[in-house]
Amino acid sequence: MITTNALSPKEQREVFRNNLDTKSTSGMCDGFVQANLVILPKEYAFDFLLFAHRNPKPCALVDVMEAGVVKPNIADADIRTDLQKYNIYKDGKFVEEVNDITSYWRDDFVTFLIGCSFTFERALNEAGIEMLHQKMDKTVSMYVTNIECDPAGVFHGPTVVSMRPVRKELLVKSVEVTAKYPHTHGTPLHIGDPSVIGITDITKPDFGDFVPYDEDKYEPVFWACGVTPQAVALKSKPSIMISHVPGHMFISDQKEIL
Repeated sequence: MITTNALSPKEQREVFRNNLDTKSTSGMCDGFVQANLVILPKEYAFDFLLFAHRNPKPCALVDVMEAGVVKPNIADADIRTDLQKYNIYKDGKFVEEVNDITSYWRDDFVTFLIGCSFTFERALNEAGIEMLHQKMDKTVSMYVTNIECDPAGVFHGPTVVSMRPVRKELLVKSVEVTAKYPHTHGTPLHIGDPSVIGITDITKPDFGDFVPYDEDKYEPVFWACGVTPQAVALKSKPSIMISHVPGHMFISDQKEIL
């Protein structure tokens, strides 16, 4: 396994392309935008573009590629090979996880890249708000909520959130820091009692790992998450949708925007 923050985004993508690293991308290539991936046939592209427009918190677009294009505007990369892992969904069902999607690629595929909260973790760390999932070498906890997205065309379904425990005396600062990153989910959707947003057991995330914390010192903070389209795909049932494996993002060449 080769993982080091000293690698450039291009070097890190080459590591992924050669299947030499399976660790979560949280903390990798600090200072560069990370992104969630959604690939759909062109017939669904307008509906999803409208869906993203109506749901900017979980689906803040940082790049849209025309049908058949494999090189993003925000990176010198090949979208078919330069993520660690991809999820394949067909007709509302998860089919398989693969390391590249070359065999699945079609000329009518439109690619959407959605901002990821991993982008603002460096700023949180620098503000003294430690990322416990990084400290514990875990993938951030993600949950399907009872917060429904605004529908568009065929797309409808629940919002997914990522959770990071934050020390209670630093809650206001965590909001202030992430407010500077609207393109990567911005301020939290919810702070505190997880049952309010439909999470019945915080120890059992729908994606990622549970990150234990001292409830006397920490409060769970929930940000909108770019895994939302995967939950939406299960509800909306497009004929095929390709996405990243949660926690394993596309690392771009684009610097953080403040």
